[in-house]
Amino acid sequence: MTCFKRSEPRGPPAVTYLHFYDCPKFSFGIFCLPKHAIIPLHNHPGMTVFSKMLFGSMHLKSYDWARSISEAGTTALTTSDGARLAKINTNNVVDASADTIVLYPENGGNLHCFTALTPCAVLDVMGPPYSSAAGRDCAYYSETPFSNTAGVADVRYSWLKEIPNTFRMKGVTMPRDFVV
Repeated sequence: MTCFKRSEPRGPPAVTYLHFYDCPKFSFGIFCLPKHAIIPLHNHPGMTVFSKMLFGSMHLKSYDWARSISEAGTTALTTSDGARLAKINTNNVVDASADTIVLYPENGGNLHCFTALTPCAVLDVMGPPYSSAAGRDCAYYSETPFSNTAGVADVRYSWLKEIPNTFRMKGVTMPRDFVV
């Protein structure tokens, strides 16, 4: 399929989203990632997401917002420049043999990023779907290493700061009478 071929010689390859259905309660589609494609660190505010690798393999890194300053060994959960402390939930390679990944509104790795190690496809079911009117906009984040109050790096945490969206993806709306 053409969506798994690299079209631009510079930068990471483009991600294609095959959009099958949406309504106010949920939406679903398939993300098609060529080898080395990246879906940057982003969130799913107030959403539950079910993701299933259909084929291929990718690196998944996910976070949940930190809830306790004592657990992290820090004096604050936010910085003066707006970064927020997050705890790593997952930092693994996943493939089609992996169980379905479930992200909940407050846990399970609701902030995540994908890097395709091989061409891969991921089925995503999101409920409710993104909606600007309902306050469920997608936000993107930069990641900075965390050090506790003793100055010791702690790889279980990172500072995440919202950044402008520069991610572009090709969207394809599938016909309602699609056949798999």
